[in-house]
Amino acid sequence: MQDPGPDEVLVRIQSSGICRTDLEIVDGALEFPLPFVAGHEGAGTVVGVGSGVTTVEVGDTVVLGAAACGTCPRCRTGAYSYCEQHAAMNFTGTRLDGSTGLRGRVGETIYGHFMRQSSWAGLALAHASNTVKVPSDVDPFVLGPFGCGIQTGAGAVWNILGVEPGSTVAVFGLGAVGQAAIMAARVAGTTTIIAIGNRQPKLDLALELGATHAFSARDGDVADLIRDVTGGGVQYTVEAAGKPDVMTTAVEVLAETGHAAITGVAAGASFPLDAWKMIRGRSVHGTTLGDAAPSVILPRLIDLYQQGAFPADRLMTHYPLDDVQRAIADVDNGAAIKAVLHP
Repeated sequence: MQDPGPDEVLVRIQSSGICRTDLEIVDGALEFPLPFVAGHEGAGTVVGVGSGVTTVEVGDTVVLGAAACGTCPRCRTGAYSYCEQHAAMNFTGTRLDGSTGLRGRVGETIYGHFMRQSSWAGLALAHASNTVKVPSDVDPFVLGPFGCGIQTGAGAVWNILGVEPGSTVAVFGLGAVGQAAIMAARVAGTTTIIAIGNRQPKLDLALELGATHAFSARDGDVADLIRDVTGGGVQYTVEAAGKPDVMTTAVEVLAETGHAAITGVAAGASFPLDAWKMIRGRSVHGTTLGDAAPSVILPRLIDLYQQGAFPADRLMTHYPLDDVQRAIADVDNGAAIKAVLHP
């Protein structure tokens, strides 16, 4: 690995989550140049900084998010997830100039810079824009997943839906994104939080993390169950299952003027909507990374975690990096909600 460039940060990785986006590349569903190093939920300790980096220094504990240019019109309004350079900076396998900081054992090109991290490794060459300093007394062992899945679920609730105390929320899908949305809704003072999933251990955990009700298809028609609990419809929904039919349900159960947040789906997928329901004030909002600036949301999340108000560590199952295949299998079969790798 090369030394960090002027705008880069070299991080010794201590934890890195496995996200569905990583697996889409591994499975070939998402195009990415090969061979490559995956991983975009990294955290660790800074061991080197480029000449132009002023936000972190050697020895800092950091969490890594997605990179952004910081200068385009979207970045200047705080919409970092929609940076005009988002794809070029995060999904090409190279720096913006086409170079790569990684090399194989015999000098061959290895593609990396995935979300400007490629954190399934002992060292990651990150970018100044996606490297967020956090308190040194937080254990990096649990921090990796905060930079994507946990941020996405919390951001959907806080930034997209703007839920208020006393409101009603239904969360579809109880992986890391959905469980983070449940915790965020509880922090926001939501009084009715309905968790919808298909595995009993995840439903049980959702109830422990703040859900007031938990349903699966085994309990009956989920839409009818939600309407019964809420007296006709829920004010807010978060769709975190990534399935088009579930997205349709997440909109159908909204009360008039209700608001749905869609957090992720495979490219090219679509889902039907009832136009009459939509003109009755309902809205659907897609989101990338919870529409959150990492430098803003990550310190808030970690502060809540330290207070015990956002126990994201309860979602995690830990594996040595050498055991990545078992970790992936556990994600695929549902044994792990959030698998976390440790070099």
